[in-house]
Amino acid sequence: MKCIIVDDEPLARKGMEMNIATVASLELLGSFSNALAAGDFLRTANVDIMFLDINMPEISGLDFLKSLRNAPLVIFTTAYPQYALESYELDALDYLVKPIRIERFLKAVNKAENHLNLLRKDTEKNEIENFQEDFIFIKADRRFFKLFFRNILYIEGLKDYVVIYAQDRKIITSMNVKSIASQLPANMFARVSKSYIINVNHITSFDNELIYIGDTEIPLGQIYKDDFMKSYVEGKVARR
Repeated sequence: MKCIIVDDEPLARKGMEMNIATVASLELLGSFSNALAAGDFLRTANVDIMFLDINMPEISGLDFLKSLRNAPLVIFTTAYPQYALESYELDALDYLVKPIRIERFLKAVNKAENHLNLLRKDTEKNEIENFQEDFIFIKADRRFFKLFFRNILYIEGLKDYVVIYAQDRKIITSMNVKSIASQLPANMFARVSKSYIINVNHITSFDNELIYIGDTEIPLGQIYKDDFMKSYVEGKVARR
């Protein structure tokens, strides 16, 4: 996986270079002290992952990502945890808080590798064929897969695709989040951020920023929070 580092702090860049050097599947193409230099590089280079700082001079990492048309997968690296929700609204893959522990770094890299493997599969013939009363048929890898709604845990948008995470498999199909959300039963599925739809029956716990389905953390977007609370939470909370 080809990657770059964008961070204005020399020590932070050095630390990230050392982390990258420990992973055989990562190839560092460049290390940049500002977003403008990184932007020039991205116009001609094929980059899979960008490790991007947020607080930088001239243009922040958040604004830089907003300006990119075809951004690589982005893993934010920052000392400020308060930007996490906004970063997920921009489809960032992960959010690492400095100082970055090696085990947390490896978890983010594994997530990126899984996403890239899904995107590299032949997905041209993968599509949702039919919605029935309690299940869907999805064509993938020259077969039709039957997925019961009750077995779908959550759905993640990934550029022009969605990844459907079921209890026993995960399937990628060429459909955007908005399209699939409009065709799922509203009493069971909730769109909770720009990139995520969840099956509310599989919620383990939640707070004001995150929803947990098992060990998976799913961001709760600000513009979706009120509807989620009103439609799926109010009336179901135990009172003292």
